[in-house]
Parts: sequence; C-alpha cells; structure tokens
Amino acid sequence: MSKPKVGIIIGSTRAARFADKPVEWFTSLAKARGDVEVEVVDLRDYPMPFFEEAVSPAWGPSQSEVARRFQEKVASLDGFIFTAAEYNHGPTAVLKNALDYAYTEWNKKPAGFIGYGGVGGARAVEQLRMHAVELQMAPTKTAVHIVWGDFLAIRDGKKIDEIEHLNQAGKALLDETIWWAKALKVARDADAAAAATQAA
Repeated sequence: MSKPKVGIIIGSTRAARFADKPVEWFTSLAKARGDVEVEVVDLRDYPMPFFEEAVSPAWGPSQSEVARRFQEKVASLDGFIFTAAEYNHGPTAVLKNALDYAYTEWNKKPAGFIGYGGVGGARAVEQLRMHAVELQMAPTKTAVHIVWGDFLAIRDGKKIDEIEHLNQAGKALLDETIWWAKALKVARDADAAAAATQAA
C-alpha cells in the first residue's frame, strides 16, 4: 500500500499570521516518519471569493476557476490537518469558506486540528469538528492545542520542539490521522472498485 498523502491546510491568510510556526514544526514531525507524505496547502494560494456559487459543490460544479483548482488539490489528498486560529470563539472565515467550496473531495477522509489562542483554539476546533462531520469526514479525537502561554513564548522566539507536551500531542495526532488515512483509503478504493464493477 502506498503512503497516505496528508495535507496540512493553513487556515489563516493574515500577513502577520502565527500559523506558519506550527505548520513548520508539524511538517518536520511528519517528514521524520517513513509512513506518510505531507503537503502544505496554503489558502493564500487559493483566493476564493466568499461562497457565491449557484449550488453547493455537493450538487454541481463550481463556476470559480480557483475553487476548481482547490477542489482538485483536496481530491488528491487522503487526509488533512487544519490550523485553527480562534477568532471570537470560532474558526477563521477564510477556513470555513474553503470548507464550503468542496464536498465530495472531503468525504471519507480524516480531519485533525492544530488550534491556537486563549484556550488553545479549543472552541474553534470544536466547531470545525462539526463542520467535518457534515462533510462526511472523520475528525480525530486527538488535537494539538497551543494555549496562550505557549503561544506567547513561541511568538517571542521559543521553538515548538522545545515544548515537550506539544511534541507528544503532535506525534499522537500524526499516529491517529495516519491510521485513519490508511483505513479510509482502503475503504474508498473498495467503493470505487465496486462502482466500476457495477458500471461494467
């Protein structure tokens, strides 16, 4: 079986975003393993307008060329880790918008989260888990929560890999996400084979 491909989706596009620091750290953790391929997916590279399609992508193709490019990228991946900044007890608008611009491409794939903020982005992550369920994803129990004290220390120059509880959480999140990515890929492949047999 080939290695699962997991996308690390940067859920903020702000010029001064914090997300780049945990993404760099988590990418290094993942690349140190031999059982997964990782790709950073930066929403800055997919400047989609606020959702304005005539129909949901669950029911018809998107008119936006950028959205179609984003959907193709999502379709090519077997699982996802989302960075989750918390704004006013919820996730960023740009991340929710990106979730809304795809549907079948998310289906039956794991979703893990790296939250940060006052309570480690916990409230944003909880909302994103509900969105993931509606998109027929499998949200992981494990997440990384960078609480305010760690956030300030990292912002001021401390390296995340010097904070052992974050390293432990990151490794646990990888273990869980990779397990689900492998299991769900087998199931999706079986579904595709069955559909091809019925169509023949």
